[in-house]
Amino acid sequence: MPPRVVLGVGGGIAAYKACELLRLFTESGHDVRVVPTASALRFVGAPTWAALSGNPVADDVWSDVHEVPHVRLGQSADLVVVAPATADLLAKAAHGLADDLLTNTLLTARCPVVLAPAMHTEMWEHPATVDNVATLRRRGVLVVEPASGRLTGADTGKGRLPDPAAIFAYARRVLRHGGPVRHDLAGRHVVVTAGGTREPLDPVRFLGNRSSGKQGYAFAVTAAARGARVTLVAANVTLPDPAGADVVRVGTTEELRRATLAAAADADVVVMAAAPADFRPATYAEQKIKKAADGVAPTIELVTNPDIAAELGERKPPGQVLVAFAAETGDAVANARAKLVRKKADLIVVNEVGPDKVFGAETNAATVLGADGSTTELAQQAKDDLADAVWDLVGARLTGS
Repeated sequence: MPPRVVLGVGGGIAAYKACELLRLFTESGHDVRVVPTASALRFVGAPTWAALSGNPVADDVWSDVHEVPHVRLGQSADLVVVAPATADLLAKAAHGLADDLLTNTLLTARCPVVLAPAMHTEMWEHPATVDNVATLRRRGVLVVEPASGRLTGADTGKGRLPDPAAIFAYARRVLRHGGPVRHDLAGRHVVVTAGGTREPLDPVRFLGNRSSGKQGYAFAVTAAARGARVTLVAANVTLPDPAGADVVRVGTTEELRRATLAAAADADVVVMAAAPADFRPATYAEQKIKKAADGVAPTIELVTNPDIAAELGERKPPGQVLVAFAAETGDAVANARAKLVRKKADLIVVNEVGPDKVFGAETNAATVLGADGSTTELAQQAKDDLADAVWDLVGARLTGS
């Protein structure tokens, strides 16, 4: 039987984006029942939802009363996703109000519930909404962080509905294996770094590396799906923002350092999945460096960049878990053991890199070394599955776990 998903749609302008989310669910084999609010139907009509889902659409408790839809939909669902979730809908869900079919469904659902808010920044930041979101999260509801960007009208800010593909990726992690969602990171603040830094040489060139950021983004998505508040520090990544993460964009290693140290101050876990450039040019050329007439290449003096993970290890407060990474060639494990000690990390994820390995790939394999002397081998698998396996190891080390 295909996974049964209830897609709730709140009454906001972002309702049109839920059509794309619905398409992603149905094309991947999910059985979707769309439950729009009356206000949502003013933005997108019931025939659209019915045609895209292949199922009838109802928004009130009086249709098909003999099937008791206000109870049956929630009881039979494997997942409930609400996108967009308006401020009004968040308030009703937090206080247990049930004045339409969608809010009744939220009360009867015993499956995972994912709410994707979308509203103006002032509404998202209002103390009432902040309290409502905190209440829902405390109960185990997965409320993803809204994205920042253009809102309705000319204003911009935080409150934009995340990209439908990002919400879909988040929801798939929640539905993983069809089992109960692990909320082992609920209430935790997780900082993840991703991507590769670039050190400018001149207005055209830079020193960098081949990191795509995919593994770091997988850590962010899986942490959010397990209930964490996620800060993602992204260096030169072209991937769409993952649902449920606050994204801080950086370019150079120094920018990565400053952003990570600031975010890590109150973090429970820091995962250093980014690939910082080890070196940077000693000087920056204001003009493009030209080829010499005699063909002799210029000499470029390099200086060493700071070791961000080691600095985090020195500053690590009691109870914080630090996960370092080691992209190695040759004797990878031996090199990583030395790094584990030097960086004062709790875990270090060791990747053996090379042609067609790790960078840009959809899968990954790793050896995870622990400061307690443990060694965990993770076979080749999807990067989000590998991230989940590492989160299991992190969870065992969190204070109070």
